Amino acid sequence: MADLTTLEEKLAEVTGLAAAAADATKKVEGLLDDDQTEIAQALRTMRDEAEETERRCEEVAGERDGKKTAILDKAAETKKEGKAFLDIYLDEESDELDGFEFLTMAEAGEVGHWKILAKVNEKARESRVQELVDFALPIQERHESEVREISLGLAAEEDPDEE
Repeated sequence: MADLTTLEEKLAEVTGLAAAAADATKKVEGLLDDDQTEIAQALRTMRDEAEETERRCEEVAGERDGKKTAILDKAAETKKEGKAFLDIYLDEESDELDGFEFLTMAEAGEVGHWKILAKVNEKARESRVQELVDFALPIQERHESEVREISLGLAAEEDPDEE
């Protein structure tokens, strides 16, 4: 396997996190009640945007001279780690609030990873990576805000005395 630069490793990580996010939104959507259609639509939009982000990441990875396979292998490893965390955090007893608590952590992590990629690229000054960051970071920041607000709304509906 080709050795990856720091920039390429960070590109691989955001690629894998985008793929993991698409899977996570699908799992959390499965925790919703039938009457939570607005929340379900928000999850579908997030999933579509995660899939588009992953596609764009893979496109940029394909432009890396001889590194596409190594980047995508690292992305697959990151996705696998994300899925393992998802499977540990959400079990058969989880509800929609648990799902959104998970998404709150995951989206915050994604925002952090995108900001790190942006910072690493400040020295590399690669225009294609910058275009990717300019596309994805605002989306990730919006996702993080949306899942936090949905989480807080769901938490507000909870009975604090329920066992």
